[in-house]
Amino acid sequence: MEGSDPMAKGLARFMGAQDMTVGSPVKKLIQFSIPLLIGNLAQQLYNTVDSIVVGRYVGDNALAAVGASGPMINLLLVLFVGISTGANVMVAQYFGAKRRSELSDTVGTVITLTLLASIVIMIVGPLLVPPFLRMVDTPAEIFDMTSSYLIIYFLGIAGMAYYNIIAGVLRGMGDSVMPLIFLMAACLTNIVLDLLFVVRFGWGVAGVAIATIIAQFLSAFLCLFRLCRMKETLDINFRTLRPHAILAKELLILGLPSGLSQAIFSMSAIVVQSLTNSFGALVVAVNTVVMRVDGFAMMPNFTFGNAMTTYTGQNMGAGRTDRVEEGIRDGLRLGLVVIAVLVAAIVIFGSSLIRLFTDTPEVVEMGRNMLRVLALGYIAMAITQTLSGVMRGAGDTMTPMWISLITTVVIRVPLAYGLAAVMHSPYCLFISLLISWCMGAMLSVIAYRRGKWRKKAIVKKEEA
Repeated sequence: MEGSDPMAKGLARFMGAQDMTVGSPVKKLIQFSIPLLIGNLAQQLYNTVDSIVVGRYVGDNALAAVGASGPMINLLLVLFVGISTGANVMVAQYFGAKRRSELSDTVGTVITLTLLASIVIMIVGPLLVPPFLRMVDTPAEIFDMTSSYLIIYFLGIAGMAYYNIIAGVLRGMGDSVMPLIFLMAACLTNIVLDLLFVVRFGWGVAGVAIATIIAQFLSAFLCLFRLCRMKETLDINFRTLRPHAILAKELLILGLPSGLSQAIFSMSAIVVQSLTNSFGALVVAVNTVVMRVDGFAMMPNFTFGNAMTTYTGQNMGAGRTDRVEEGIRDGLRLGLVVIAVLVAAIVIFGSSLIRLFTDTPEVVEMGRNMLRVLALGYIAMAITQTLSGVMRGAGDTMTPMWISLITTVVIRVPLAYGLAAVMHSPYCLFISLLISWCMGAMLSVIAYRRGKWRKKAIVKKEEA
């Protein structure tokens, strides 16, 4: 028994909240990032499995329908993006500063705001689906399937919202392991239900939507249960669940720029989706497959960006700016090495990745070429996401918003339409994306070097 005590304590530390204000920065980042990366990859499986199942067992039109639903889903998720970003920053800084009362009140406020936002989306979302799909000229052959998928998704939005936001809260406290375990359970549930509802019951696109929301509710319940059990770190009760006006205001001030960034990105995606739709259902299907692969390719970038947000937040809260600088160097090295390997894999195995979704020769050929267009852009995004994570963790959420605004609205959308007019080719969609990513990396480096993010810590403001 004596030998088991250190092991049990070590396991408890690994699976619990992680203090990133002490120890080797690179070890802390790796320890935090590995479960986070696996979790991000697993989360991407939700829509990917949906696409594979409908592409294989229903057809290319069903595959296109699932893909065409993406821009509207992203647009209506801006409320949750704002809450999640603000919560991550505040939780990380209060946890790093060892302020139990403010940490507890912040988490309680987040839980209540998430419920209110979910109710709004559940009511508004289904009502907007038909006019939205008509507005973006959704091809007639996929209109009904896309509509069904979206309506079911929005009616079950609370599961997705609570998992992502509460998992973000847990990660803000340095716990990236338990959200991973819960997500893996949900992913397995989603895969089983996808096959059951589509292959066995023949429910088509509606079946994958139902499977997804059931799995998301499972992961949300497990995250909430875990949070309520962390009594050594914070308190969850009726008092803390009551929205605290000052904290809610701070949360929204921090989160609103990220929410607006998501809205800007989503609106540009809607405009580009309209351009995509103009090329026909085949190109929509290609775009769907490429974006699914792109989702996996982006995961290391998002992972190290989120890791840097938590790392920077905790250390800024603790007043350890020296550790932040060291962690930035380590984070950039890790991100660039991982994404370089991934880019090589995409270039070499692009066709095989596309064939996971469909065997249609035209889709495979075009999809492979489009992935090659995007390949170098992932390296640029590694820089953008890492530095944006640092700025957000420090409390500067405005700068990443402006960078997003410039790269999407000023660069990507006009460039896509301009290239389309000249090239008359769907490749304009991805060439414009590559250029905007490279410009985003350049702007992120400039903003980071200017250093305004160093003066944005919440705790410092309160102590002043």
